[in-house]
Amino acid sequence: MKGGTVQINWHDTKPVLTLDFHPISGLLATGGADFDIKLWVINSGQVQKKIPTASYQNSLSYHGSAVNALRFSPSETGQSWKVFKSLSFHRKDVLDLQWSTDGAFLISGSVDNSCIIWDVNKGSVHQILDGHFHYVQGVAWDPLSKYVASLSSDRTCRIYINKPKSKTKGAEKLNYICQHTIMKAEQQPIDDAKSVKNHLFHDETLPSFFRRLAWSPDGSFLLVPAGSYKLSTSSETINTTYVFSRKDLSRPSLQLPCANKPVVAVRFCPLAFNLRGSNPAGFFELPYRLVFAVATLNSLYIYDTESVPPIAILAGLHYAAITDIAWSYDARYLALSSQDGYCTLVEFEKEELGLPIPLAEPKIMNVEGTSSIVQKPDDMVIEVNDPVTADNRTVECAEKREGKQASPSLANTPIVNKPAKRRITPMAIDP
Repeated sequence: MKGGTVQINWHDTKPVLTLDFHPISGLLATGGADFDIKLWVINSGQVQKKIPTASYQNSLSYHGSAVNALRFSPSETGQSWKVFKSLSFHRKDVLDLQWSTDGAFLISGSVDNSCIIWDVNKGSVHQILDGHFHYVQGVAWDPLSKYVASLSSDRTCRIYINKPKSKTKGAEKLNYICQHTIMKAEQQPIDDAKSVKNHLFHDETLPSFFRRLAWSPDGSFLLVPAGSYKLSTSSETINTTYVFSRKDLSRPSLQLPCANKPVVAVRFCPLAFNLRGSNPAGFFELPYRLVFAVATLNSLYIYDTESVPPIAILAGLHYAAITDIAWSYDARYLALSSQDGYCTLVEFEKEELGLPIPLAEPKIMNVEGTSSIVQKPDDMVIEVNDPVTADNRTVECAEKREGKQASPSLANTPIVNKPAKRRITPMAIDP
């Protein structure tokens, strides 16, 4: 693995707000505060043993404001670009969007506090989801098309389930209704102490426009950023990413709190990999390994579903907040965008992440209860539409802080730019 910040003029020194790889050609598209989308060819650096570079190819200059989110359709095959449809209904800026698996629908989240599901071919609004009370900063479409999810600065994550309406012309009509609204966690009282409810997510003071959540490519679980959690009323706030199992989307099943800054985006590698058998006590019971990236305001964590701690941590790459993450279709490249006007490119060697394998039928994530590294702290309650009780478990994980790095390098050990002595405790919540 080799990479770093590519020092070129990405968007006329303006913030780079979003990016995505084309699912076939591997072109990298970036969107910026200069109202432009630019297309780049990524050049490998392995021969010269340098970081990968980007060569400008084209611009898509059709926009009247900043490009906050861009995603290629999964059915996109063309290389000739023109405006296909202009979808206009949101009253304010769109902050995130996601395609349905078949490319027939889009979901978008906006500063107008709403989500809209669009019929792409008709170029019209299919459904409006207006349950949030503040900006919708992240949306995600279940690859199995049963759910969509949204995350807002009103400190809630909403899970919508498809309840199709009566068939029209032989086809069921999509109809999403809110099934769960995840808001707070209640710490169970010790002795006669009064119980206290704590919010699970950061409020609107989070210094980012984005809270980009993501489903795993097999649909078995959902990753939700911008988590904020307290183990007790006297403890300090822990920044975390929540993992929701498809088996129970009403509450998080796992936390990934190895972060010293708020988490703003998560993204899955599109490929699955063979199991390495390195950690039979892991939390995910899957017949393959999935790899995903978690971006905080100033660092990147790479996890796989077979390991408890991150498999790599990158930090000190940017002078301003990270805004988005993208994986190439072949898992060769990982890209980050930042408000400092630059992007970071990471290149993986062949099979460095593992041997790619076809995805089998989706298998529900299971949180193991027999692991010797799991301990039980106090119970807690997750506040949803119908509160439920969950039994917590913790796993010890130390995060090293080695001081500021002037020229960050990539390794399988933590690299950070701020010293700290606090011990981090990842937590699994048993359904």
